[in-house]
Amino acid sequence: MKPPMNRKEFLTALGAGSVTLGTLKAATDSKSIAVPSTNSPAPLDRLLNLDDVEALARTMMPPSVYEYVASGAADEITLRWNREKYREIRLQQQVLRDLSGLDCSTTLLGQKMNTPILLAPTAAHRLSHPEGELATARGAGAFGATMVLSSGSNTGIEDVMAVASHPVWFQLYVFKDRGLCRALIERVQNAGTKAICVTVDSPLDGARNRQMRTPFTLPPGLGYPHYVGITEPGSVQTVDLVLPANLMWRDIEWMRSFMKVPMLLKGVMNPDDADTGIKAGAEGIIVSNHGGRCLDTQPATIEALPRVVDAVAGRVPVIVDGGIRRGTDVVKAIALGAAAVQIGRPYVYGLASRGAEGVTHVLKILRQELLMAMSLLGCPTIASINRSVLWK
Repeated sequence: MKPPMNRKEFLTALGAGSVTLGTLKAATDSKSIAVPSTNSPAPLDRLLNLDDVEALARTMMPPSVYEYVASGAADEITLRWNREKYREIRLQQQVLRDLSGLDCSTTLLGQKMNTPILLAPTAAHRLSHPEGELATARGAGAFGATMVLSSGSNTGIEDVMAVASHPVWFQLYVFKDRGLCRALIERVQNAGTKAICVTVDSPLDGARNRQMRTPFTLPPGLGYPHYVGITEPGSVQTVDLVLPANLMWRDIEWMRSFMKVPMLLKGVMNPDDADTGIKAGAEGIIVSNHGGRCLDTQPATIEALPRVVDAVAGRVPVIVDGGIRRGTDVVKAIALGAAAVQIGRPYVYGLASRGAEGVTHVLKILRQELLMAMSLLGCPTIASINRSVLWK
C-alpha cells in the first residue's frame, strides 16, 4: 500500500484530477476543485459542538467537495426537516434520580458498544482527507465505535480491516450483475465484516441540483475498489431518459440465503416495508431517507421512526440516521424506540478537519452531550430512556 499523500499533495491532485465523480457515470467536463484556505485550523478543544466542526471543515474542504457532502435532493426540504423535527421534540426532566451508575454503553446484534452511535456509510472519504477511510477507521477505533464502510469507499475493505481496531460493518449497493454482487458479499465476509447493510431506498439518485451546480473531478488513481468488474450502470438519469435499478424483495431473500453475517435493510421509512423486510430475513432495520439525498419532501427520519418501531414490535433492532447533531437528539431517538443511531456528515467534517483525530473528536462531543442529557433527564443507562422523557 502506497504511503498517504500529505495535504498539499492531496489538494494539488484534486485540482488536477481527471476522473469524474460518480462511480458508474460517463466522464463529463467539469470544473477543477478549488484549493481551500490554508489558514491554521483551530485546536480541537475549541470545537465545542458539531456545527463548530462543520464550520471549520468548510474552510478546509474544496468548495465543490463541501457541496457534495452537505447537499441534498431537489429543494432540500427533507434535508432540513431531518434536523428541524428533532428540535420540535421537547424533553421532560426528571429530578433526584440515582445517577451513580451513569453509563451510555449498549449491546447491538450481540456487539458491546460504548455508545449507541455508529458511523453511517458515506462514500469517497479521500475527497475530504488524503488518508480517507483509513483515517476514519482509526478515528472510530480510537473511540470504540462501529464504522459502516460504504460500497463507494475509495479504500478496499481489506485495507480498512488492516487498521481497524473495532468491528466494521459494510454497506451494500446491489449491482445489476448479481454475480458481482454475490462475489462482493463473499469478499467482505471473508475480510471480517460483522454485518451487511443493504441499501434499499435508492434505485437511482434524487435530483441533486446543488451538487450538480458545483461539479468536480477526482484525481488520477482515485477509484472505487468495491466496484471492480462493473461494466454497465445500475441506473441511468438524463433529461431524456430515466432508468432505475431494479431491486425487489426476492433479491433480499436471495442474498439472505447465502449471507453469513447479519443483514440489515437501510432506507426503510414505511412500516409495511419494515414488516416485509423482517419476513424476508432482515435482522435489523435502518430508518433512513438517505440523508435527504433521494426523495425530497418525504418525512424526517425521526417522524418515521415511531411507526417503524411499532411495526417491528421488538423482533429486530431498529437504527435511525439523519439530522443528528446533539446528544439530546440521540436521547430522543432512543426514547422513540431506536436501539442506536448513525451519524454521517458530522464525522466527514471531522475527517476533513483533523483526519482520525477529528473523527474521534466528533464522537467524543456526542458522547459527552449524551451523558449530560441522560444526567439531566434522570436516566443513568440507555435502557432507562423511554417515552417518559418526552414532553407530552
